[in-house]
Amino acid sequence: MKYTFLLVFLFVFSIQIQAQKVAIFDSYSDLEKTVLSDEKTTYVVNFWATWCPPCVEELPLFEKLNSENKNLKVVLVSLDFKNQYESKLLPFLEKNKIASEVVLLTDKDYNSWLSMVDKDWSGSIPATLVITKNKRKFVEKMFSNYEELNQYINSIIN
Repeated sequence: MKYTFLLVFLFVFSIQIQAQKVAIFDSYSDLEKTVLSDEKTTYVVNFWATWCPPCVEELPLFEKLNSENKNLKVVLVSLDFKNQYESKLLPFLEKNKIASEVVLLTDKDYNSWLSMVDKDWSGSIPATLVITKNKRKFVEKMFSNYEELNQYINSIIN
């Protein structure tokens, strides 16, 4: 009986260790201050949602970028609904083995923060923001392949 309890405990504990940790932010300014504040880091920030087919299609490209380029910090900003955090977002991340940092931005008052990302952003996703110590570059599009994404990122950081 003791050993059964111990095995169950270890199994549950190991699943929780493997699960993606997702910070939830109710405002973009809080996300920016907490996650995107290191001036020495180059960030690649992708805005996406599980309900957006083009976003989901390009996620593997960001995963590859994250695994191949350790000089960048890839942050996937999910715009999913807060009430679907446990039922949709977390299972999606686990099923797709997403290793990049994921945060959930729940602020649905888009007019209050879209211009903080880029003054011309219509709000369409997928969209990507690259932040380096001396510039910010934003693109509102889906990358069709890894070479296109990698070339875009390299054109900004080099």
